[in-house]
Amino acid sequence: MYRTIIALILLTLSTQFTIAQDITLFQQFNGRYDYTAIGNTLNQAENNLSQSFCSILPSSQASLNLPMDSNIISAYLFWSGSGPGDTEVSLNSQTIIAEDTYNVTYNAGSDGLLTYFASYADVTNLVITHGNGDYLFADLDISEVLTSTAGYCNNRTNYAGWSLYVIFEDSTLPLNQVNLFLGLEIINGDVQNKTIVLENVNVLDNDNAKIGFLAWEGDNALNYGESLSINGNVLSNPPLNLANNAFNGTNTFTNATDFYNADLDVYNIENNIAIGDTEVTINLTTGGLDSGGTFRADLIIINNIITVLNSQLPDATIQLNNYQVTCNDRILTVNYSVFNYNSTDSLPANTPIAFFIDGILVAQNQTINTILIGGEETNQISFQIPDTFPDNFILEIAVDNDGTYNGIVTETNEVNNDTFEVIQLIPLPQTIQLNPLLACDEGYNKSHYDLTKTLNQIDTTIYQDFSFFETLEAISSNTNITNPSNYFSNNTPQTIYITAMTDICFDIFKFDLFTEHCPPYIPQGFSPNQDTNNDHFNIQGLYTIFENHELLIYNRYGTLIFKGDDNLKWHGQINQGLNNQGKIVPIGTYFYVLHLNDPKYKTKTGWVYVNY
Repeated sequence: MYRTIIALILLTLSTQFTIAQDITLFQQFNGRYDYTAIGNTLNQAENNLSQSFCSILPSSQASLNLPMDSNIISAYLFWSGSGPGDTEVSLNSQTIIAEDTYNVTYNAGSDGLLTYFASYADVTNLVITHGNGDYLFADLDISEVLTSTAGYCNNRTNYAGWSLYVIFEDSTLPLNQVNLFLGLEIINGDVQNKTIVLENVNVLDNDNAKIGFLAWEGDNALNYGESLSINGNVLSNPPLNLANNAFNGTNTFTNATDFYNADLDVYNIENNIAIGDTEVTINLTTGGLDSGGTFRADLIIINNIITVLNSQLPDATIQLNNYQVTCNDRILTVNYSVFNYNSTDSLPANTPIAFFIDGILVAQNQTINTILIGGEETNQISFQIPDTFPDNFILEIAVDNDGTYNGIVTETNEVNNDTFEVIQLIPLPQTIQLNPLLACDEGYNKSHYDLTKTLNQIDTTIYQDFSFFETLEAISSNTNITNPSNYFSNNTPQTIYITAMTDICFDIFKFDLFTEHCPPYIPQGFSPNQDTNNDHFNIQGLYTIFENHELLIYNRYGTLIFKGDDNLKWHGQINQGLNNQGKIVPIGTYFYVLHLNDPKYKTKTGWVYVNY
């Protein structure tokens, strides 16, 4: 007998599957908070005991009774039933649209795939307006699903219901952490054991700690191996919820046993958690043999779990307010705020703050003051972005982070310490080429220039200011040319750069300085009398400019008496011929031949008068 049953179970498990959404943290509330829940079924009776109906009630109601002087913080409406879902219902005649809908599906054998849904919506404003009193839930319609798919009624899994969760503040309460976890997970004969780990809880004191569940489709008559445990301890609340029949159509808040095919239960868990715990392990089981040796199991769908724990902890979060960058500079200035909003204790001073790019630490800071509950602190930091990172990157800022992704402060929420921001540095702009400036060579390729003449090539109306620089490096160091209208270039060709300022940066222009050999000016005479005035044949624009020139001087008889070059000027001396070398020529007129040795110029000839 047992072997046959086991074989049937294995065969069933090999051909059936389940789809669900894992229950995870949805919202966390920290303060002098607690919660209450109301709701009702839309079933006429427990479907496992009665097959006389295959429809749901058009509406049902429940009453909310919050403590006096309490303030409503948040309220959520949950509804669930057979089929893929109805996302539009009403509460107190106000239309409610689902914000999200979860589904679970399993194979019901000959009845095919059966799907169940659970939806929720934020109804905080509605509940604040209405307050205590009756709440009428209506307009959930799954009739088409129930009539077109016989499997729900054949399997006695035709159900629907609703619940309203209200998180409220009361000054008489201790500082609590309320964690609301949402999802949709299923156990039945196929999945008889389900473990759910609730993370991101912080237990400082387990006095009055409690956990609540909203589950669907539980049957009081099916109590085969059905248990609910937390951290290995089986929960019970007799006579309402027995240890072997946790999901049995009950409502702990009203002690009702006619919440057909739904469970709205809460358990005290003071002795089931320990101070310092940061997670809670929930285990659900169903399935066993009845008195006749037949395997039986209940279908249970877990919709949400809520915990209320005493927790006096800060909660550090951070926000980048703005940042500043300057043109051609890798210094980043960040203005940020650290908050301690969703907290039950102050955030200590000197809480570390780390700045990362691609997980690499680039800067560190810390909070300055103790930040009270609900408080914040704004600060600023400037740091150099290493050249190994591009000009566009994502900056991560993490509070309560020592630079190695480790925190030093225990918080109500350990996974909300980061913020990310796309940063765009302003790199050195591309340069725009202008036409060159040309000037007469003043010697050895040097000359004076009026650099401002290049501005006539630029639309100056779109720029605010202009500066001239000798190199790109000089732009970075802001070492500009102080007298651009009379600039002396020591070595041409030379490139000059202009920065043209815009609102956020500058454009860069560049142009070249060139020298040319201008025609030399040849005087008509000189007086080599060593009075330091006009003592040599001073041909202006010749020496150190036409560096390969040759100057020949002839007397009136046509005799060559002097030969000079760039290193030898004519002071009236004779350096040619056999006689009179080193002597000064007498007063008179002499003939010159000037070979400039420049393809642009012909040889120049003429007369020069020497006098003393």
